[in-house]
Formats: sequence, C-alpha cells, structure tokens
Amino acid sequence: MTTPKRFIAGAICQRCAAMDKIRTWEQNGIRYRDCVACDFFEQLPIEQSTNAEELETRVNRTREEQKKSDVQTVRILDPKS
Repeated sequence: MTTPKRFIAGAICQRCAAMDKIRTWEQNGIRYRDCVACDFFEQLPIEQSTNAEELETRVNRTREEQKKSDVQTVRILDPKS
C-alpha cells in the first residue's frame, strides 16, 4: 500500500521558489518533502515531542473564556445620515 502524498498549501519551494508545488508524506518514521516543479527533495526524521502543547487561539478556547475577553462590537455609522 502506498502512502498518500499531500500538497502543503502556501508552501514555497526552497530551490525554485514555486508556490503550492511542495508535497509531503511520511514513511517508516521519516518525513519526506519534494517539489513537483523542480528536483528538490528532502527527508527529515519525525521528532516525537513530549511537551507539545497546543497554542491557545480563539477557536480552541471555551465559550466562558471567550466571554471574559475585552472584545467590543463595532458600530459603523452611515455618514449620510
């Protein structure tokens, strides 16, 4: 069975500077990246971090935490009235 190769959105090739041409896949504990526009190829070992915590964003906060933030509504006034 082959490993699916996925394109990385917005990635720029280090060699030819083409955007959206880098694809990545993992196999046997190694991460591979290559460019379909040129002959760029890279392999990196997959690091298992023990202290990987997800960064806090507005998406992963609970509703109560979102209500406590200092967000104010903006009211756009019509200059003609």
